Amino acid sequence: MNTALINDINYNDQGLIPVIVQEASTKEVLMLAYMNEEALTQTIKTKKATYYSRSRQTLWVKGESSSHTQEVIALNYDCDQDALLLRVSQKGPACHTNNPTCFYREIALNETPKEFSLDALYKLILERKASPLEKSYTSYLFEKGIDKILKKIGEEASEIIIAAKNQVNEELIYELSDFVFHALVLMVEKGVVINDLSKELAKRAK
Repeated sequence: MNTALINDINYNDQGLIPVIVQEASTKEVLMLAYMNEEALTQTIKTKKATYYSRSRQTLWVKGESSSHTQEVIALNYDCDQDALLLRVSQKGPACHTNNPTCFYREIALNETPKEFSLDALYKLILERKASPLEKSYTSYLFEKGIDKILKKIGEEASEIIIAAKNQVNEELIYELSDFVFHALVLMVEKGVVINDLSKELAKRAK
């Protein structure tokens, strides 16, 4: 991609474009991120993957704090010019959970999905704390402790505000779900049960 073609990119209403990041040598998909025009320009100029953080509303260079940098090998855009494919040489794990890729959790296609409930999710989170799994994000949160959990609560709260201001319900639902999940993790960490919330919320309904 040359500089002239940057002007042909179709950004969304927030001035952003989704970026699929792929390891150039193995073709493994590493992560999904977003760029604005400034991030894209800087990525091309420095050959270091630079993204736009929707929660912090600022540019960030991949690996600036973790040293897990991404050296740009190639950059393509799709036929509609509204998505990018960034092929990189990844140093260290790509995911903040220390997994090689952010897409480390698999949905079993040959199983009937179980009926969802907050109680069932709470019990599963309890299990992940009592019996940690090596590649479990939930277990990772408990391993890192209360400060990490609280940091995620703060980040998700900020992203809810941004999603609500963007007036895109799908994005808002996604961010609310993230917040509820991390709130349940916090509840388990602090020994608060769902019934405690039910009793408190019942008072608000009067």
